[in-house]
Amino acid sequence: MRKPRITVVGSFVVGLTIRLPRLPVLGESLFGDEYDLGPGGKGSNQAIAAARLGADASLLACVGDDLLAQVAWDTFRREGIDPAHIREIPGVNTAVGVVQLLPGDDNWIVGHLGANAHMRPEDVDAAAGAIAESDVVLMQFETPAAVIRRALEWGRAHGVCTLWNPAPARAVPPDLLGLADILTPNQTELRILLDLPPDDPTPDEDLARRLLDIGVRQLAVTRGASGALLVTAEGIAHVPSVAGLAVVDVTGAGDSFNAALAVGLAEGLDLERAAARACCAGAFAVQRLGVIDGLPTRAELDDFIATKGA
Repeated sequence: MRKPRITVVGSFVVGLTIRLPRLPVLGESLFGDEYDLGPGGKGSNQAIAAARLGADASLLACVGDDLLAQVAWDTFRREGIDPAHIREIPGVNTAVGVVQLLPGDDNWIVGHLGANAHMRPEDVDAAAGAIAESDVVLMQFETPAAVIRRALEWGRAHGVCTLWNPAPARAVPPDLLGLADILTPNQTELRILLDLPPDDPTPDEDLARRLLDIGVRQLAVTRGASGALLVTAEGIAHVPSVAGLAVVDVTGAGDSFNAALAVGLAEGLDLERAAARACCAGAFAVQRLGVIDGLPTRAELDDFIATKGA
């Protein structure tokens, strides 16, 4: 049986994570009690997660020609990610993000997209062969919208399932949303995609139906500890998460979820069964500090599901 093939169109970012005891006040220097430096970016994270879950994963991304680019090359080699479609851009920095964690699991991220902002539709064209041979094309929103559009177009042209995790979200033209087979926003992103305030009180189900009306075929709205909401033309399903976990770091939960969802679909699971495994993968990730350390292998995920009775 061949491995499921996942092509990830997305970003590479070097992530620096610091756990803080509280919010600093303006002008204050505040030291954290835990620190982690490693590979990140939603595209890279999801490609690594898919490879660990048993997929043949390739990544389409851009890096700079600075010292941090070596983190990318070392990571791809170590994790078994096909680097054939990674482009190094001279004179540009590799993207960086600083994650700040607070007690109570709140977090925020500041960063610079660096080389990711230089990705072009032509980069996607160069990877059209890999897309055509894929079971799922997985993308995020840390690259230009024109890149996302081209990847969605190539996926549809070749009849390949396109899974778009629109994070970080911004309002986009309805026709772009309509190109996606499966959209996986969280609750805040669901609202931003529709050009609504992040705290708009409209129920998730109603907003998801609006996206179906635009042309999105299926939605899996992630809702943290509440699991996922699946909305299709056939109806609505609620998929629970795993309760009773010691939450350490929620930063990589979404990436773990999306990769596991892509792998499950590529292996022939229906959306609900794939989402159930994906919720478990997301739950596994929150137990460890740092995104990469929280991404499970196939064996770890299977053991976690068996142990938790999920």
